[in-house]
Amino acid sequence: MRVRRWAAGVAACVSVLAVAALPPPAGAQDKPRPKSASPAGGASAAKAPQAVDYAQRFASQCAACHGANGRSDMAGTPVLAGQPSLYAITQLFLFREGRRSNQPMTAVAKTLSDDDMRGFADYIGTLPPVPAPAPRAPDDAARMAKGKSLSEQHKCVFCHGANLDGGQQVPRIAGQKEDYLQESLRGFKSGNRPGYTQAMTAAVSQVSVEDLDTLAYYAARFAGK
Repeated sequence: MRVRRWAAGVAACVSVLAVAALPPPAGAQDKPRPKSASPAGGASAAKAPQAVDYAQRFASQCAACHGANGRSDMAGTPVLAGQPSLYAITQLFLFREGRRSNQPMTAVAKTLSDDDMRGFADYIGTLPPVPAPAPRAPDDAARMAKGKSLSEQHKCVFCHGANLDGGQQVPRIAGQKEDYLQESLRGFKSGNRPGYTQAMTAAVSQVSVEDLDTLAYYAARFAGK
């Protein structure tokens, strides 16, 4: 029950952050406000806040680990390219609130305002998927076939999509790094990694570690074929 309440609270907070980033409905207009008289002496009007360039901030704060295009060669660092913005802001929120444990990401997220999280998440949402580098050895056909079967058996495609490209608060796992997928799946199974909801924990609870590794192998090499 406590976990459900926590998940509901996270969902509410993230929904507020996401909705606040949306433009006003079509046709909506602010009510006109009376103009205030200029102070004696003619003081200049207050300057509008300068827009923040989150593409530039991503380049300076995130690209060193995650890559300028959202895919880096750093081991254990997830691919951000192709991830939905709503998923990105959810993860930033979990890091900022200490719900996900990763020292470098927690340190960064602690410095972010709600506007910063929206800005970074919106920018990440514009990064197109980047294909994984060509493998040194051909894919293991038997293992790929088993991975496909497991993804259907355990309903991975039900949430992540037939092309494993995710959407909304569901991450893209097609082409994600195998080591990151492996660590994440094992973390969900052991309970070391809390999910946005209990969906992933429930989904992998009855799956063997060997099969989880096969799913990671399959998803990392899957390209919508």
